[in-house]
Amino acid sequence: MVLLEKCSRKLGPGVEFFCDKFEAETGVHTALWGPSGCGKSTMLNLISGLLRPDSGRICVDGEDTQNMSEGALDQFRGERFGFVFQTFNLLQPFTALQNVMLGMRFSDTQPEGEWKTRAIELLNRVGLSHRLHSKPATMSVGEQQRVAIARALANKQRIVVADEPTGSLDPKTATSIMELLLELCAEEKVTMLMVTHDAKLADALPNRFDCTGLVKEVDA
Repeated sequence: MVLLEKCSRKLGPGVEFFCDKFEAETGVHTALWGPSGCGKSTMLNLISGLLRPDSGRICVDGEDTQNMSEGALDQFRGERFGFVFQTFNLLQPFTALQNVMLGMRFSDTQPEGEWKTRAIELLNRVGLSHRLHSKPATMSVGEQQRVAIARALANKQRIVVADEPTGSLDPKTATSIMELLLELCAEEKVTMLMVTHDAKLADALPNRFDCTGLVKEVDA
């Protein structure tokens, strides 16, 4: 599903990201684990095409992405990837239902006539049937992250990338959100890559990839 080989990216004067090899199989959940600054988020951004590598190979769902045009990569990302962020990134003027539906505009994976039904189904599954028409400012942080999870799965994506998805949550809420995310990704048969510096969270996933040492100082 995901393959990085000899992948490098210059991050600044004398600083470089380099991953010799990383693989994630279809449907498998993997934690990208390590301390702050070790390269976890850089790796996630390279896999999802938000960053381009300077050299090496990136293969996602059978496609080599590093040589795609910007337009082709944007479309590929919209169709294949769902994103869950620490800060939720919900659009404040819109309701929970509208936030989930807006993400469907960037993919051709399902007809427009099915968007609302799919969005309502997912919000029901994350326990927000009573919050369909609520705006983010009126919701708890846990509820907002549940909307973000529904949005990440709305286009029937093959890969969900989660960057510290519980970092803004209290421990009890974090546990319930993590359980929900794992449960839904398993039901949808989605490959999940989760960035975390929390060893306990990393242990909750079947696979752990240690990102320590991916960012190194090099000759400028």
